[in-house]
Amino acid sequence: MDFVVSIIQMILHMDKYLTIIIHNIGNWVYLLLFGIIFCETGLVITPFLPGDSLLFAVGALAAIKAFNLAGLFIVLTSAAIIGDSVNYAIGKSFGELLLSKGDRWFFKRKHVERTHKFYEKHGGKTIILARFIPIIRTFAPFVAGIGRMSYLKFFIYNVSGAVLWVLVFVLGGYFFGNIPVVKNNFSLVILVIMAFSLLPVVFEICRHKLLDNKLKAESKIISRKLPEEPA
Repeated sequence: MDFVVSIIQMILHMDKYLTIIIHNIGNWVYLLLFGIIFCETGLVITPFLPGDSLLFAVGALAAIKAFNLAGLFIVLTSAAIIGDSVNYAIGKSFGELLLSKGDRWFFKRKHVERTHKFYEKHGGKTIILARFIPIIRTFAPFVAGIGRMSYLKFFIYNVSGAVLWVLVFVLGGYFFGNIPVVKNNFSLVILVIMAFSLLPVVFEICRHKLLDNKLKAESKIISRKLPEEPA
């Protein structure tokens, strides 16, 4: 429980934590950022790591010269591309084995199934769209590997999605992160970013719930209308 609270605190106060880290380890912070984004996108056991909020925070710090903007873009984009590629390879090599083992604390079948439904709706573009949706972002390349998507096709979507994702959030932080109202309410802004990132997931869950309820209601109506079988 303490670990979860620590993660939440770190995400909400990302700007303060990063400032302290930069002060203590200097340019090694780029390696740390690479590791976090790589793990968040590349390992199915770490979907809880900060993604969108981290990119926004480092963009805001880049605006005050704490980071080199070009260096950030190279490091973070590389981490996102390599992370997805590793995740794809894990899914292709061990996906079926992991699914056969059932749920574990670090691996939930429902996340894979939810991502699979996302694929059915959006096709290969899921690799790009999923970049902006927590949890699905982590499981999308894994499911692509299980489904044996052509690696060339996957790689094109992977690179496009990584570039777009990093640009949107880093530049968002760069241009808006130091506006006084944003800077003074940074935790609230991070919560809003997280909420907007989760909206597509919430929408899909609600849509499926409503569809299931509708199908159940229709089946009940049909069963009432069916004539009883003669004794």
